[in-house]
Amino acid sequence: MTTQLYWEDIEIGTELPTLLKVATTRMLVQWAGASGDFVPLHYDDAFAKAQGFPVVIVHGALKRQWLVQLVTDWIGGMGTLKKFSCQYRTADYPRPMKTLTEPQDGDTWLCKGKVTKKYMQDTTHFAECDVWVENGKGETTVQGKVSVILPSRS
Repeated sequence: MTTQLYWEDIEIGTELPTLLKVATTRMLVQWAGASGDFVPLHYDDAFAKAQGFPVVIVHGALKRQWLVQLVTDWIGGMGTLKKFSCQYRTADYPRPMKTLTEPQDGDTWLCKGKVTKKYMQDTTHFAECDVWVENGKGETTVQGKVSVILPSRS
């Protein structure tokens, strides 16, 4: 359970708590089933190679949802995600499975964010943030912007 974040708790430059994610080939199958995205690029190595990739790639929409989770976990139950946009910059490759439940070694993705603007409009308290996903090499593979409404203590 997350602690409720209030508008008074943040300043420009406040960093969102980093959310760690591991994408496995199993996760891609689960995401495909849940989202209905069965594009072979996400499960068929031969197809991915024919498209110029070394192996299957992580769904962009899955990485987008990691960022949505980052923000909604941070703002708490009384906060509202008002606007969200992102751009996919670089392909990410999942970890293959070592066993039925354990992935092989590989990348861990870091979902991060920072407050870039804080303001009031009428009686509504807004914050805007840059958010992004970094791969294990520290490269930004997804970049986004969000606007949230936070409750006020007053």
